[in-house]
Amino acid sequence: MIEFLIHDLLWWHWIIFGIILIVSEIIVPHFVVIWFGMSALVVGIVDKILHTSFSTELALWTLLSVALLVIWLKFFKTKPLTESGQADYRFDTRGIVISPIKTGKKGKVRFDAPVLGSSEWHAISDEALENGTPVRIQDVNGQLIKVTKED
Repeated sequence: MIEFLIHDLLWWHWIIFGIILIVSEIIVPHFVVIWFGMSALVVGIVDKILHTSFSTELALWTLLSVALLVIWLKFFKTKPLTESGQADYRFDTRGIVISPIKTGKKGKVRFDAPVLGSSEWHAISDEALENGTPVRIQDVNGQLIKVTKED
């Protein structure tokens, strides 16, 4: 097997390997395997042009795979904003007051995106808020959401 890799591995083997990895991204949908496939395609092209050795190809494939993966994870993958530990809301979720909130009393807010499974919630605020006032989540206390006026 090693003998085959060292002497008989051709540039198009890398291309086929790359295509298989890229297609397997459909089965493993985490956008990770695709970088290994892209690296294999690059190695196949480099091997076609420069006729490199297997050890050089393997090193290049490893370095490219790690580099592309790190670049993807560090710079391009969307990072969640500050989360409070709850399942599916973020502090940047915006809403509009649909039932006035008086200081120390509950009102009702409709959010742009569902918050913990619902788009309408009872809410409190440190200041009085009228209907139509844009707000954002400040805190969640059980079934009650504390909101603040959007600047």
